[in-house]
Amino acid sequence: MSSQTGAGVRWTRALIALLVILVAFGAAWFIPPRLGLDLSGGTQIVLETQDGADGTEATSENTDKVVEVLRQRIDRLGVAESTLSRSGENRIIVELPGVQDPAEAAEIVGQTAQLSFHPVLGVASQAGQGGMPQAPGGDFANAPADEARAPSDGADEEAPAEGGGTPEVTQEQMEELLNGQGGQGGMPQAPAGPSAENPEDVALTLPDQDGTMLQLGETFIQGDSVSSADAALDSATGAGWVVNVSFRGEGRDQWQELTGQAACYQEGDPRRRVAIVLDDQIISAPQVTAETACEVGMAGGQTTISGQDFTSESANELAVLIEGGSLPLPVTEVQRQTVGPTLGAAAIEASAIAAVLGIAFTALYITLVYRLAGFLASVALGVYTLIAYGALVALGATLTLPGLAGFVLAIGMAIDANVLIFERAREEYQRQQKTYKANKSAGMKDAAEGQAETGALARRRRRAVPPSLEKAFVQGTQKAWSAVLDTNVTTLLAAGLLFFFASGTVQGFGVTLSIGTIASMISALLIARVFVEWAVRRSVVKKHPAITGLNGVGRVRSWLVEKNPQLMDFRRVGLIVAALVVVAAIAAPMVRTPNWGVEFTGGRVLEYEITGEQDLSVDEARDVIGALDFPGADTAVVQESGDGDISVRTGNISDPDAAAVAESLDEATGGVELVSDELIGPSMGDELRNRALIALGAALALQMVYLAWRFRWSFGLSTMLSLAFNMVLVIGLFIWLGKPIDGVFLAAILSVIGFTVNDTVVVFDRVRDEWARDDKSSFKEIANRAVINTLPRTVNTTVGALIILSFLTFLGGASLQDFSIAMLVGLTTGVVSTVFVAVPLAIWLQRWDRTAAPHVLKERKAKQKVAAKAARDADDGAVV
Repeated sequence: MSSQTGAGVRWTRALIALLVILVAFGAAWFIPPRLGLDLSGGTQIVLETQDGADGTEATSENTDKVVEVLRQRIDRLGVAESTLSRSGENRIIVELPGVQDPAEAAEIVGQTAQLSFHPVLGVASQAGQGGMPQAPGGDFANAPADEARAPSDGADEEAPAEGGGTPEVTQEQMEELLNGQGGQGGMPQAPAGPSAENPEDVALTLPDQDGTMLQLGETFIQGDSVSSADAALDSATGAGWVVNVSFRGEGRDQWQELTGQAACYQEGDPRRRVAIVLDDQIISAPQVTAETACEVGMAGGQTTISGQDFTSESANELAVLIEGGSLPLPVTEVQRQTVGPTLGAAAIEASAIAAVLGIAFTALYITLVYRLAGFLASVALGVYTLIAYGALVALGATLTLPGLAGFVLAIGMAIDANVLIFERAREEYQRQQKTYKANKSAGMKDAAEGQAETGALARRRRRAVPPSLEKAFVQGTQKAWSAVLDTNVTTLLAAGLLFFFASGTVQGFGVTLSIGTIASMISALLIARVFVEWAVRRSVVKKHPAITGLNGVGRVRSWLVEKNPQLMDFRRVGLIVAALVVVAAIAAPMVRTPNWGVEFTGGRVLEYEITGEQDLSVDEARDVIGALDFPGADTAVVQESGDGDISVRTGNISDPDAAAVAESLDEATGGVELVSDELIGPSMGDELRNRALIALGAALALQMVYLAWRFRWSFGLSTMLSLAFNMVLVIGLFIWLGKPIDGVFLAAILSVIGFTVNDTVVVFDRVRDEWARDDKSSFKEIANRAVINTLPRTVNTTVGALIILSFLTFLGGASLQDFSIAMLVGLTTGVVSTVFVAVPLAIWLQRWDRTAAPHVLKERKAKQKVAAKAARDADDGAVV
């Protein structure tokens, strides 16, 4: 181990870097990622709990109870790796990977499951009929298909028929009676049973499976009294499916009492039935079997529901609903999203290819510009990917498509931090070279030539110290630290606000952006520093410093410094052009209706892939859908999506209406396949939009406050106005082009804000640095010089990000193309807005900014240090 000064710090830094890499590798290797449904495929349902009719409030505690009941249902459905979680106070997010039939899943999961058991008091009168036709044999015509009986021991026993028995009634005779025929001459159908003796006792009137309106009494048994319900083959007959139900606690006695009361009526009488009601709908109304005695009922707390039309699927669904029991609160479905497995797989593959190629070519560009230092920074960039991914899976965060935007921004920030450090290191090395040449010209000897001399003479004699790459890199890192810190803090402020105030995809963007930002700082300030410090200490590098790329500021920057173009002389022109652009962007929504995404308006978006042989244009598809009879069919927005896919955007249509859309397109093309299905209620759309705008506004305001505190209020205000210009430009362009403004676009806008803030902070940090050393020049000259000195850094960082975005645009698939386009436009205009909007505004605002200049603050600090030293010297010494 080297004994040179600082060796211990370097070794400590290297060990920490190694530990971080090993932990990240372990997490990435052993912990599987949680992919969002837009990447893995499946169905996501968002439910919202409401206050119960009994006064139960929709609190977080009661919502958690709802989550547990729903989890039991989904587990019974057999969906692998499903997840349920509460979001906020009263939202529940249900994710069902691999489920491609959202209608059935929503029917089971989305039901409130307010389960209850009721006595049947009679049949409601219809069309004023007071009479009651009877079936042959004296039995009532509404004999149910379901039957509740005690669990069978396997013996095939037949119940004795009373009054001629129900078996004498044929199915044809029943249908004739139910249809108002059978000798009635087409007269309206009379009630298929007696009405309730006391109408005041009727609590509900609901249709059973056959459409017969049953009059039900008050709830006799609550759903939470059910301990279990299982679907099984009928052990009595050996064929057909039944549902075995078990009760617990008071439910056992209540079931015996309820069935005992029903058994007092003859078979076929509707009052011999027990109604099982779920969410104000009769899911089963079995008749008590003949062997159940009056006032005795079914003992043992168990029963079996048998049905002539039960299948394995229907019996299992009924068992799931019965066992799930009642939810503490009613729930409503506010959002549903279904993504086909092919779309998710294609998005992952396209994004991975684009990311790998983008990072590879970005690394190549950085290597060409900064040579060995750039190559080592590229290796650190690869380590950043490992750290960010490892942190993502370790924290259990969900990676979604908009979340990839956060990583793109963080990659750009990691590149930016390295570029800032390298440019500063180049400046320091050039300064050392100038000092060394000046000292040599003054007749000083090299420091190496006087190493043989010792003692006081050697210490007093001044030597010309050759430039040192290691010293230049360390000092460059120190001087770039403030800019790196400010850019990352402003990004973390925005990401934190998005996480706490936003929701949905915008919240996911905030999570991945936070993780990526922290990982980028570790990559640039720890990993890359360890690599570069190790490299510049090698003897071969010391002999040939040019291979590092840090031995000069570069030809472009040298030319800019030498020519010193007065860009700020055109500041008024820049502001006028920016004002015209803003006017054109603001006029966009007045001329063209913005294409708001379904996330912000509510509605349903269906995307289909044409698999048939018949081609279908957008106009033809619009005509096909317009011919349907669901509400809003004639105003549905039909567009081409991706490579020949059809996207249909409508209002909140039902699942049968959505199925009708698929059937009509299938007939017109010969075959279509559902790629994605997204349903968002109007309240959810309003909330997503409002919370996103609040988070966005709060992020901008907090960034302005931070920049005003770190710099000057004029710098903070000019930065926010520059951001506003960039945002308005990109939004206006998308409105003019008719591009969708949705969650992915919002993630792109947030990324553009991040890059723009970074550019502006770097320039203003350099303005502060130049101003602190120069108290003679005007602010305009200082600002112009800062722009010139930071322009190479801006170009290198922007080119690196543009390379990644270009690959995402052409290889990232349709789902990421709009995001990449918005980023490309915003990134390019962000550089221009920093130079010709933010800096000119800062120059203009200086006439009102009375904050002390940096060189004044520097002088004050120097005087304070001198005064403090004098005070310490005055107090030093013994006191007698």
